[in-house]
Amino acid sequence: MDTAPYDEGRGYFDHGYMRVEMAALGGGHARQNSVVSKVVSLSGMVQSVRLAEFTNGSFHKIGERGCQPDVAFYIGPDFQLPPQDNSPIDVDVYGPPTLAIEIGGSSFKDDLGAKRLLYERLEVSEYWVVNVAEQQVVAFAVSEGGSRQIRVSGALPELEITLIEEALYRSQTEDDTALMGWLMEALA
Repeated sequence: MDTAPYDEGRGYFDHGYMRVEMAALGGGHARQNSVVSKVVSLSGMVQSVRLAEFTNGSFHKIGERGCQPDVAFYIGPDFQLPPQDNSPIDVDVYGPPTLAIEIGGSSFKDDLGAKRLLYERLEVSEYWVVNVAEQQVVAFAVSEGGSRQIRVSGALPELEITLIEEALYRSQTEDDTALMGWLMEALA
């Protein structure tokens, strides 16, 4: 992915399969990415949970699989912060992110299918897919090589998925100041 025309793309690889996504990212993707990120960060702050956010970062398990989630978080007391350089984050050294989030516009079906399987094999704790068109979040708890759908986060135990969906819905008409004010009240 370091050479033209792929240097502008994002992608993932898993078990000899590689997908490069070249689609432009529109306002819906960009806005909802920001909103979900803020919900997770504010929830962590209110709950006094240690977390570190990585937007569009690359995570690699050398020689096996790699991904570039729209947003990923390390959550909890025990993670080691990866270095802030231009190398992909080595999950063999730093572990997989606790939470991986994909914002699915044109990639929604792939995010629920092949990409979900990738995150199961990568052993993230939670995987969320945001359906841009519907302001819907499909969240999965990942364990023992599989996943199951959840409506309350395990990584941020007081965070209900319906709250994220409400924030996404409100983001259609509210600016960040109004939205974050509402969210702070909702999380208090």
